[in-house]
Amino acid sequence: MTSSDAPDLFAQLRREPDVEAPELVAVDATDRLLLDEAADALAAGPDAVAVVDDSHGALTLGAVVLHGAVSPRVGTDLLLGELALAANAERTGHAGSYRLLPLGPELVRGATTVLAKAPKGLDALRELAEVVAADADPDVTLFVGGRVKHMTRAMNDVLAESFTEVRASLGRQKSRVLVARGPRAGVTPSFPQCREHAELGLTVCAHGAAFAGAKVDRGTQALLAVLAGAVPDAATALDLGCGTGVLAAALASARPGLRVLAVDQSAAAVASAQATAAANGLTDRVTVTRDDAGSGLAEGSVDLVVCNPPFHSGVAVDETVAHRLFEGAARALRPGGELWCVYNSHLPHRQALTRLVGPTRQVTRNPTFTVTASTRR
Repeated sequence: MTSSDAPDLFAQLRREPDVEAPELVAVDATDRLLLDEAADALAAGPDAVAVVDDSHGALTLGAVVLHGAVSPRVGTDLLLGELALAANAERTGHAGSYRLLPLGPELVRGATTVLAKAPKGLDALRELAEVVAADADPDVTLFVGGRVKHMTRAMNDVLAESFTEVRASLGRQKSRVLVARGPRAGVTPSFPQCREHAELGLTVCAHGAAFAGAKVDRGTQALLAVLAGAVPDAATALDLGCGTGVLAAALASARPGLRVLAVDQSAAAVASAQATAAANGLTDRVTVTRDDAGSGLAEGSVDLVVCNPPFHSGVAVDETVAHRLFEGAARALRPGGELWCVYNSHLPHRQALTRLVGPTRQVTRNPTFTVTASTRR
């Protein structure tokens, strides 16, 4: 059976609670090609299947419905993808048909087939390949699918660091699958990777899918440069969309009496921020949680929010990601509390901040980055 034999299943899938728009789909050509390329492997070992970064559930539910996969293990970095999978499983009558696990040994142990959507960065692909090579069945086949325009020869090279055989499928509908077999002996996971930043007095740790890795990106640097002026008397601060936790760690280090929360919907970011807090001796001062735009926080419970919002969803430019964070900041802030935000200067975020949070003033600006402070109405 192929993906084309499941119109009823795929027609039922939705993106919610992720962004819904006519041009965005819950099932794409890469999902379909991955399921077709892996059909024989899935049939040979239906009870030894792992799925990584299933965008909205098409891979997991397709493996179950089309190929009889039994309780596949699923690791999804983004919380919205995980929630979309759960909603689609319920909608199609397949709730409870899979197990959620973080990227790590338990996710892939004994797996003979691993299906994965290609991550945005090479480090994320490297971490995936290392985990699979180190802990999956020696006969495992790793299928990594993506849009052709976003795939490079370097991805083959990264997979070849952990596998002896790497090949590419034929392209179809502008998608392609990389197929890796033969885990190399002695491969061990090398993440999180940590780097000391003496100029900041901090060590930053990062898993493969965390934005900027163990570096400190220039936007974060711009916000760090003025962070001392951000609500100096705050008792509680939130690093919203925390990434590797640099802002949270900097606040906690500079203000011993401050209670610091850090949230991100990315499992890799949460694990990275936890590692950063540990590397700097701040685990008792920084609480890190996986959360969608601060939705789990009590309304009006925070004095200060700091945020370096992403402007991409995957590889597409998407301002709605930042707007979700601005709305989350407005919920979490007490009246009179402030959101300090850094963003690319060409983006029209100031209008959105004023509308969604409150009066917004410019703190600093250069041709690349702008830092603003928005006061909660």
